[in-house]
Amino acid sequence: MQVPAPFEYERATSVDHAVSLLEKLGPEARIIAGGHSLLPMMKLRLATPEHLIDINDLTDLAYIREEGSEVRIGALARHRDVLESEVLADWFPIFAEAERMIADPVVRNRGTVGGSLCQADPAEDLSAVFSVLKAQLVIRGSGGERVVPMDDFQSGPYETAVGDAEMLVEIRVPVRPDGGSAYEKVERRAGDWAIVAAGAALWMDGGTIADAGIALAAVGSTTIHVARAEEALRGQAPSEELFAQAAGIAAEDCSPAADQRGPIDYKRHLAGELTNRALRRAAARALNQEV
Repeated sequence: MQVPAPFEYERATSVDHAVSLLEKLGPEARIIAGGHSLLPMMKLRLATPEHLIDINDLTDLAYIREEGSEVRIGALARHRDVLESEVLADWFPIFAEAERMIADPVVRNRGTVGGSLCQADPAEDLSAVFSVLKAQLVIRGSGGERVVPMDDFQSGPYETAVGDAEMLVEIRVPVRPDGGSAYEKVERRAGDWAIVAAGAALWMDGGTIADAGIALAAVGSTTIHVARAEEALRGQAPSEELFAQAAGIAAEDCSPAADQRGPIDYKRHLAGELTNRALRRAAARALNQEV
């Protein structure tokens, strides 16, 4: 039987209380909500926190709402909330497509958006989605809040910009008209970590692409934001040739490693093919065509 190392347990009653506990207990304290990432690592002794701070009572962080030109998602929103959100469905179909392929209903019912992002697994789906959509992440500490772009949030595999006495509280996704988005993923079995996953979004201005977002999961030490492919798309008219070019750049710019899920060449091929598929479907949605 796999059993975690001994730890102390605290239950936070507010965000300020959670931050104060993090300050008091030091770097060996960890926040827990859904626990689907942290607890398995603790059972394997890959993580051995001395203190767990439970934030499940902080229901004021469990929201998804549109405010001005943004959709704001609280860190304690569950995967099921994201999957069922009408606000997200209206603006960003990519969320529901990604969420349907994350684990299983048990995990989606309890796992949180903030927990997934803070785990910073290179194969994690929502990190790729938020990278595609140019999200901003709000981190709170005793000195107040700071806002970090999604591209600066992951500092390495399983490492983030969240400091020892800080916590992620909100994700802000800009809302722009005339956009479309899509997510593609290949996995060995339903609910598994991705072999490769690709997300794409396009925003149109008349007949040309005003802006683009492309990100890959499971083909690098962090989520891969394919900025070079995005630049190749801007100002161009959508076409099969253009999307193939961008997909080729995505395949070149990722850094897959050979493992039990496949060799490097196979993963590069998937990165290009899935990017191409996601771009075609994102374009169809942006142009209000059938997908």
